[in-house]
Amino acid sequence: MPWKECNRMDERLRFVARLLEGEKMAPTCREFGISRKTGYKIFERYKEFGIKGLEDKARSSYRHPNETPFQIRSAILRIKQEHQTWGAPKIRDKLIKLYPMVKPPASSTIHAILDRHGLVKRRKRRRHKAKGTDLSTALAPNALWCADYKGQFRLGNKKYCYPLTITDQRSRYLLSCEALESTKEQGAFMVFERTFKEFGLPTAIRTDNGVPFSVPHALFGLSRLSVWWLRLGINIERIKPGNPQQNGRHERMHLTLKKEATKPPSYNFLQQQARFEDFVEGYNNERPHQALNGMYPAELYTPSPREFFNPEVPEYPMHERTVQVSQCGRICIKKRKISLSRVFAGQYLGIREIADDIWLVSFMDYDLGFFDGKEDRVEPVGDNPFATKVLPMRPE
Repeated sequence: MPWKECNRMDERLRFVARLLEGEKMAPTCREFGISRKTGYKIFERYKEFGIKGLEDKARSSYRHPNETPFQIRSAILRIKQEHQTWGAPKIRDKLIKLYPMVKPPASSTIHAILDRHGLVKRRKRRRHKAKGTDLSTALAPNALWCADYKGQFRLGNKKYCYPLTITDQRSRYLLSCEALESTKEQGAFMVFERTFKEFGLPTAIRTDNGVPFSVPHALFGLSRLSVWWLRLGINIERIKPGNPQQNGRHERMHLTLKKEATKPPSYNFLQQQARFEDFVEGYNNERPHQALNGMYPAELYTPSPREFFNPEVPEYPMHERTVQVSQCGRICIKKRKISLSRVFAGQYLGIREIADDIWLVSFMDYDLGFFDGKEDRVEPVGDNPFATKVLPMRPE
């Protein structure tokens, strides 16, 4: 019989007990499913150490050949306690002075030793904190669209449904209500492209700060979807986190949608989408709105005169060169790879030297940030460069 993985100690005790009762080694080993070599090893350990010899031994070695000697580690900690403001390079120089005959550890090793003993103050990572943008008031249809995901719910087949909705703020016209399987950007791209082709392009789109409209840790919270909107000449508006009332008209539509088209939910996506389409038809053409003086949204809404188009590669005549961002979100200049953001993957940017060894990076009409000859990353230029156009692409 093989060893029981969950209770090896008991099996070893039974094995030794059988041998102590006078049974032969070979048949006992066959019965327990082990080799005679293993059986003799277990029995010898029992005779030498008793029951403790049957316990599992630690697999890690007692010492490592590349481990920093105890005396050197003690010296590092002692120097750090005496000079708390010193870092690893300075402590290494001190070790060379104190022990010239001993090869000192690398600065990275010294830093790791200090970190294990809690003597390193970690820097907090700077993260993008969503703050929202200035919000406009729509005075005409298509001046501002609002988009959001109504809270997910479970269909009859146990799959979750994430309805993506788009409305025109001025007329309350419900442009799209699509049942999606997730909030991934691929589904959002298809819905917005279909809506743009049917109704044209708005002046601005207002959303919250969630995915896929915004990526929390990307440059300025941008996402691939919002970068695409900028390419189409659509301004971006974001509500302040925790303030859904800033998109109140859209949230009010969600309340009606929840009551009339999701309770009870349909069995699958096809059936649920059919209910959404019936709701859109009734909401736009049959349901009077008090805020519209009893009119239907369809009586006020007209499609946008700005037709959907595939944007061409932007030109940067005021810059020294045009570069394309790699798929990993980097700007490659000769042998340098400068980190920017993956949300700009495939996009063309303009680069211009504005001072000695300092370059400005721009996307369309917007300044994104700077990089120099030492740091291989772009430092952001401000909190919200896409809110205001700060750099004309062509001279006025």
